[in-house]
Amino acid sequence: MAWDTERTKRLLIEAGVAEFSSFGLAGARVDRIAEKAGVNKERIYQYFGKKEAFFSAVLEHELATTLAAVELSGHGVVAIADYAGRRFDYQREHPTFTRLLFWEGLELEAPVAEASRQKHAQAIVASAREAVPELSESDAQELLITVITLVDGWVALQTADRLFSTPLPRGRDRDSRRRDFIVMTVEAATRAALTRTQSARTQLTAGSPRMGDAGSALRSTRADGAGKV
Repeated sequence: MAWDTERTKRLLIEAGVAEFSSFGLAGARVDRIAEKAGVNKERIYQYFGKKEAFFSAVLEHELATTLAAVELSGHGVVAIADYAGRRFDYQREHPTFTRLLFWEGLELEAPVAEASRQKHAQAIVASAREAVPELSESDAQELLITVITLVDGWVALQTADRLFSTPLPRGRDRDSRRRDFIVMTVEAATRAALTRTQSARTQLTAGSPRMGDAGSALRSTRADGAGKV
């Protein structure tokens, strides 16, 4: 019977997600991953290389899955707020992805698949500006970083949640309340960015002399000078 290479890789990736998200790169054990996958650990080295390379492969797989599952679409401020809500929903159902991202930040000197991730990040920024054309590129970037921080922080900082929300219900009710506040925060931040941009444009317009006024002032100065000997 032929060996099913793709199935073996899939089993190893799934086991790797569980192991690396729980213990990070340094704490993960290759033998535990192999045992969970029901595969000889030599297959890991054969298909993925050393543990560091395997961690990168696991994270890259999870990144591709997540990016395909949650896209920014629609028009208006609500589109960005909706993106935050849907990303929250996904992360709540797939907390291992956020944990992998935090381990990456703690243990790796450079991001996994940096070039392709930068390209995707730029595409999301472009989508945000298509939804809200008045947004500057820098404001769109900051808003999306805010979305990621709010959503991923919820998954990673469960201790803080217990400290600050002790009287509140746990489980789905708690998740729903947190989701509402994240969506409201992102919507408010987007509107605030637009207000600031509009205010800056208004001040710039008010501070610029009109061409007619400038021309009259110049002609008056010349006339005064011509009358003097």
